[in-house]
Amino acid sequence: MYNAIICRYHEIAIKGNNRGMFEKQMVTNLRHLLRSIENLKVAKIRGRIWIQHRENSEFTEPELEIIKAQLPKAFGLETFSPVIMCKPDIEILKTVVINSCKTIFDKAFEGNKLVTFRVRARRSNKQFPLDSKGIEIALAETPGAYYQEEQLRVNLKTADVTIGCEVRHEFAFIFYETFQAPGGLPVGSNSPVLALLSGGIDSPVASCMAMKRGSRVDYLTFHSAPYTPQETIDKVKRVVNIINEFQKPGVLHICNLAPMQKAIRDKCHPEIRTVLYRRMMLRIAEAVAIKNHRYALLTGDALGQVASQTVINMSTINAATNMLVLRPLVGMDKNEAIDRARKLGTFEVCSEQVPDSCTVFAPSSPATRASLDHALAEEEKLGDYQMLLDQIVDDIVEYYSND
Repeated sequence: MYNAIICRYHEIAIKGNNRGMFEKQMVTNLRHLLRSIENLKVAKIRGRIWIQHRENSEFTEPELEIIKAQLPKAFGLETFSPVIMCKPDIEILKTVVINSCKTIFDKAFEGNKLVTFRVRARRSNKQFPLDSKGIEIALAETPGAYYQEEQLRVNLKTADVTIGCEVRHEFAFIFYETFQAPGGLPVGSNSPVLALLSGGIDSPVASCMAMKRGSRVDYLTFHSAPYTPQETIDKVKRVVNIINEFQKPGVLHICNLAPMQKAIRDKCHPEIRTVLYRRMMLRIAEAVAIKNHRYALLTGDALGQVASQTVINMSTINAATNMLVLRPLVGMDKNEAIDRARKLGTFEVCSEQVPDSCTVFAPSSPATRASLDHALAEEEKLGDYQMLLDQIVDDIVEYYSND
């Protein structure tokens, strides 16, 4: 019975003169997310984004299921509702409610003898003959066409059924459900970044937090073949397939770090290996980011979570690059990251136990306070390592999710 979807945003609405850019990006992203539904039009009309069929026909149930599954992935949207759009006339609105409400109320009556309801109306068209309260009173009478008086009760605070109505100059609409969307800013409204993506819980969460602030994300993952199995790469690909559902798919760059790890193992002090690995990872990431026009690096680091993520070690690692390094999870504890991963849909995959690069030649007692001077002195033992780094970067392969 629904012939349109109203999409509401919050943060975009407080933007100034560049608000139109955010709205345009939001429309583009919605078209991408709903690309499997044919003949759609997505347009901005007076502070809202509307989705309809081009011939204004009703959405089918399978189409509504796609919409309900996809729009919660649309960063920038606050809420959305399937609506019945009609002319701004109170008699037409009453007819729409009479024709549509029984399906909604019948579901609410399943197992119940009494159903509470309310009407919420907004009127942006001040020339409409009824004010908002008058519209609510008029529409509140309509469910009585199907049910006895003792079966229904008005409850303005916690109703079983809410009949929503909005009257505009061009049209009016009725709706019964409002679904939550993720909020934030539309992906693509900020500069793109490169995420250092492991198979762990944290970095996919960090990637989606960057998407929520408008940045499109590409990924760089490290393996250490032949010391890590093919499953290491396959696991990260599966994670990328999940988080790419929130954006136009980003590219996964797959890098074999083993040649550099072997050099560090053979020439540097064991306790500082992990810090040196991560410094080399940032140098490789910087090269990949510059080549692909990505303007910051992104990690899943959380302060104090592991030995390499103490303040001193993070400072020493960070000094290996001149690029901005974003760490959205820096103040989170593990439970917060796990909760976000569950909502994101990556937790199950990320919980699979598969070796990663950081465990290869890992020291039994890693340094927690490795100074920059210490790291630089150890790197001096590697000699001219830039040629090896360049070769590692040249050997990177790319993986593209199915779009």
